[in-house]
Amino acid sequence: MKKSLIALAVLAASGASFAQSSVTIYGIVDAYVGVNKAVDATTKQVVTSTVLNSGGVDGNRWGLKGSEDLGGGLKADFVLEQGFNIDKGDVAGNGNPAGNAGQAFARYSAVGFSGGFGEVKLGKYSSAYDMVENGANAVFNSGLSAEAGTWKSGGYIWNPANGIYYATPEFSGFSGAVSYALGENKNAVTGEGAGNVSAFNVKYAQGPIMASLGYQTEKATGNATANKFGQINGSYDFNVAKLQLAYGTATVNTAVTTKTNEYQIGVTAPVSTALALSANYAYSKDDANSAATGVKRAGIGLGAAYTLSKRTFVYGGYRAESAKQDGMANVDTSLFAVGVHHVF
Repeated sequence: MKKSLIALAVLAASGASFAQSSVTIYGIVDAYVGVNKAVDATTKQVVTSTVLNSGGVDGNRWGLKGSEDLGGGLKADFVLEQGFNIDKGDVAGNGNPAGNAGQAFARYSAVGFSGGFGEVKLGKYSSAYDMVENGANAVFNSGLSAEAGTWKSGGYIWNPANGIYYATPEFSGFSGAVSYALGENKNAVTGEGAGNVSAFNVKYAQGPIMASLGYQTEKATGNATANKFGQINGSYDFNVAKLQLAYGTATVNTAVTTKTNEYQIGVTAPVSTALALSANYAYSKDDANSAATGVKRAGIGLGAAYTLSKRTFVYGGYRAESAKQDGMANVDTSLFAVGVHHVF
């Protein structure tokens, strides 16, 4: 009898928990038709390709997310998210479909708590740097933005595994976050971990002003010098148009250390309640100590987005860039694309 009563009590408690829980299926489906132009590295001839690709504005994904009210303003949260390519139907995750074999949720898989203290998540989740990176990128932070073809800082690890993430609540427009991902492969000789990813951000967003700073350090396995990424973003909304500015640095280690300084200026203007236009210019330059001495990249991006509903919009635009290296011919590339973006 006592066991039956205990079982009933457990079931009752479970029912109460389920009543206060919520799970949502969500996702983004984004595809575009485009024309790529690039210089063949061998023949030096211009090669034109017509393509149908995924993710002109956002990477395709689907996921499950949910929360349970634990009382007193405390919630338990989880997120499970997988990327995919709409053009081929295969799995995509951290920018490399082939590298995500066997990963059921290659983009995100995290669990944690949220409340008045902020939020804590454990697992594979965005780094604190990723949360503010490209926060002021014009042309809808898309593949049509000038940054996509000129900046090097996009090569950071945006969702490191084995991560611990904490974000503060907002205080009068100010917020911040820190994250640390465990490499889990300590060197037996030095005792130092390799593959660790640490990051932080601070942000202010109130009224027409947004400003953010983010920084990330990645200690690669077998590489004593870490990759480092930093970015400062700012925007001001004049109502008729939004001015967007960004500065970034990327220190990347392959055979040698290359440090790159990057800049972006853009503007986004709502022409009507449905139509928005955006344009930007981006520039990056490697330092003189790199193997690619004198490499400079400059590009422009132009885009338009037309909203069809709360969940669907169509877009189009043009991006072109040129890379210059001392003693070598310029490498010019471009992309013209039109696409559709749907959220569910």
